[in-house]
Amino acid sequence: MRAVSTIHGRAIPLGLKNVDTDVIIPAHWLKTVTREGLGKGAFETIRQAPGNPFDVEDFAGAPILIAGDNFGCGSSREHAAWAMLDMGLTAVIAPSFSDIFSGNAFKNGILAVELPQDQVDRLLEVAQTHPITIDLENQVVTTPFQDRFAFDVDPFRKRCLLEGLDEIGLTLASADAITHHEAGRAQDLPWLDRPLVANAP
Repeated sequence: MRAVSTIHGRAIPLGLKNVDTDVIIPAHWLKTVTREGLGKGAFETIRQAPGNPFDVEDFAGAPILIAGDNFGCGSSREHAAWAMLDMGLTAVIAPSFSDIFSGNAFKNGILAVELPQDQVDRLLEVAQTHPITIDLENQVVTTPFQDRFAFDVDPFRKRCLLEGLDEIGLTLASADAITHHEAGRAQDLPWLDRPLVANAP
C-alpha cells in the first residue's frame, strides 16, 4: 500500500449526499478478477449526466473528492475503494461516511476526512477554482485562502496510512517476533510439527 502523508491538488466538488457503493461502482463492473480498470466504471451513472464535475477538464486527475453526508452507504463491496484508487483518488472529504466504506477505504490507502457541513461547503466553494491540501501528519485541511480545518483520525489508522502499512505490511513488520515465536514453539511443542498419519483401516 502506498504511504499517505500530504495530499495536494484539485478536488472534485461532488457534494452529493447518500452516494452509495452502487453509485461508486455499479454491480455490472464486479465481474472482474482484478482491481485494474475499475476506474472506468467509477461513478458511471453520475458521469453520464451532462455537466457533471467528473468531466470538467480542470478536475482531471484530481486526488481529492468532496462529497456529501453518508458517503459510501449501501453494500459492503470493497470494489468501491478499488475503483476510486484506480481513477486516482486518494482522499475523500465529507460530513460523514458509512462505517464499512470508511474501513475499506482505510485498508486500501484512501484517507477519509470527516468535517462539519459548513466546512465542507466552504471547501466545495474553493474547489471550483483552487487546489486543496490535506496534511495527515498535522491532521488539517488548508486552502490558499488561509482556511484551516482540523480533523480527527484514529491513531492506528493514521500510523498505517503514513507508513503505507496494509494488513500484510503490518504482519511483515512483526516478522522477527513471529520467527522467534515459531522457533520457541517448535522447541517446546515439537509434536505439533510432525506430519499427520492416516489411521490404518
